[in-house]
Amino acid sequence: MASPLTHLGDMPIEVFMRDYWQQKPLLIRNAFPNFESPISGEELAGMALEDAVESRLVLENGETGPWELRTGPFSEEDFLSLPRTHWTLLVQAVDQWLSEIAELKDYFRFIPDWRLDDIMISYAADQGSVGPHYDHYDVFLLQAEGKRLWQQGPKVDETNPRLEGTPLNILKEFNAENSWVLEPGDMLYLPPQYSHWGIAEGACTTISVGFRAPSAAAILEDLAAEVAIGLPDSQRYTDSGAEPAKNPSEIDPASVARLQQQLGEWLKQPKKIAQWFGAVMTEAKYPDTVALDAGDAADWREQLPQGVQLVLNPASRAAFCREPSTLFVDGEAFTAPLVFVEQFTKSHEITWNEIETFPEIAKDNGLIDQLVSQGTLIYPPEDF
Repeated sequence: MASPLTHLGDMPIEVFMRDYWQQKPLLIRNAFPNFESPISGEELAGMALEDAVESRLVLENGETGPWELRTGPFSEEDFLSLPRTHWTLLVQAVDQWLSEIAELKDYFRFIPDWRLDDIMISYAADQGSVGPHYDHYDVFLLQAEGKRLWQQGPKVDETNPRLEGTPLNILKEFNAENSWVLEPGDMLYLPPQYSHWGIAEGACTTISVGFRAPSAAAILEDLAAEVAIGLPDSQRYTDSGAEPAKNPSEIDPASVARLQQQLGEWLKQPKKIAQWFGAVMTEAKYPDTVALDAGDAADWREQLPQGVQLVLNPASRAAFCREPSTLFVDGEAFTAPLVFVEQFTKSHEITWNEIETFPEIAKDNGLIDQLVSQGTLIYPPEDF
């Protein structure tokens, strides 16, 4: 397991988090010295042939019009028929399939694991791009092979007009404020909503490390339902001490302020919110991929004493909270000893030593049985 980055170029991580994270872009020259891409364009194209892998092709001058979007899986004939320039292949969650890519995530553990989304990799032919756009999440763009010109514009939002005639959210107007050519090992950090446009200078490969953040709408909708389950029917809106109504038909500012205050009181359930948040932030992006690895809960008992370890499925997510001691995996909450959950969420593996130290996790229908049965715990794949 790689160690988290302590510096971004010459900048200490503490300075980056204080002055740049979610605030402003940063170009980091030679962030990964002597970087060699763990995957080639041909290997990425090979992944895009698989049904289980999410992939897309963006053609700036497509058969159906400008900025055509095609979704995988693709065939070899699809790639052979592509033009020589102005197209990009994007493959999601490559970290779930290749250990060399998964190891890159360890460098970014100065951000909580549960904030990390996945690692998307794009291969672009000369002049290939996905157009000027913006994202709702933070992203580190690591140049892996070749060169790419990155142009960064101002912060934008839903009110900025989009280009019509394409399913892609391409900005109709883009004004570059900064422009850089990135080479292998260089990395560009972009906070949410900063417009940007990357154009390949010759064939190139870019690794995108993205971070998840649920929308306010999703949080309010889901959390409200979760909190409401624990509230008794007798807990209701109250207006004790209210002044006589000046206009009986008016919903006056005082009533609205009173409701806001009561909402705050109803939400003062930190343990319940922590349990909800842990489950939401560890939901697998591709749960079907996790389910494919569901195993026999009895089998591991024979294998583990022989030195075989169980590891967290690359498609799974794990986190924990202290009070009460809870392990969150793939959207589910499990009670387990705090020392164990801290250790497991850091190492992402279980050996016989852990079982001897924490025998309760190995009981019939216990934690390990449940995690093996749902595909969260697996034997290390050959690639991993």
